[in-house]
Amino acid sequence: MKAALIKLHTAVFLWGFTGVLGKAIQLNEGLLVWYRLLITVFILWAVLLFKKQDYKIPVKDAIKLASIGAILTFHWIFFYGSIKYANVSIALVCLSSAGVITAVLEPLMTGKRMIPFEILLGLLAVAGIYLIFHFDIKFRTGIIIGICATIFSVIFSILSKKAVATTAPKTMILYQLSGGFIVLTLLMPLYLYLFPSEKILPSHYDWLWLLILSLVCTIFTMDLSLQALKKISAFTQNLTLNLEPVYGIILAFIIYKENEDLSSSFYIGFVLIFSTVAIQMFRVVKRKSRI
Repeated sequence: MKAALIKLHTAVFLWGFTGVLGKAIQLNEGLLVWYRLLITVFILWAVLLFKKQDYKIPVKDAIKLASIGAILTFHWIFFYGSIKYANVSIALVCLSSAGVITAVLEPLMTGKRMIPFEILLGLLAVAGIYLIFHFDIKFRTGIIIGICATIFSVIFSILSKKAVATTAPKTMILYQLSGGFIVLTLLMPLYLYLFPSEKILPSHYDWLWLLILSLVCTIFTMDLSLQALKKISAFTQNLTLNLEPVYGIILAFIIYKENEDLSSSFYIGFVLIFSTVAIQMFRVVKRKSRI
């Protein structure tokens, strides 16, 4: 359990950089995600073919994993959309609603019994979101988009929890991201029609940030998180993901000075969110020590 928690927290720490990188990349959210997937999928397939590893799985399983990858793709698009409409800090804090959404959706999707205390923790996180939403009116559009991103993230985690029991993490990543890339490529003409962009090609710096985003914050972190998911619940994973705002917001404060745009209600809400993470992690470690 401890090894799994270390892997998960390492992945969450690295995910904290994705928001900062997303703001630095001068592309709209759809194109940003498309290039991220393009680079990531190309590297994954190149490494796999070079090492001559066995990647074949039944067609039915491949389609299922590709569908899960499409859900992850939608999460990314909404997440970066939240950054564009609000800022990095707001987009990251919206992920805190993952706890209560997971506490409700996971039992409905898996038949697992609802745990009242987990729902209570999730509601505390939502209270933090409400404080920010209620007092910082200018960020409301970004918050709504961010919550949509969180819903996709929770569904992705729950479905991945089922698949990781029978499929190797690297194989899952390969088929999930390949599926997401194919779906987004098919939808891109419609997307650009609805959300036209003057800038289609990345700049030199954009390519650098996209490489870091793909190699470090996608391939490496997804592998770590999927390994951790073998030992922990989807709820624990999603609640731990609430630490992503801690790392990302600190970076946003340092790099983009976003603290100058945030009110006191943001910090009160943030404390509520962070408290839910601390309580859940204490419960997990304590429960394991009794076994």
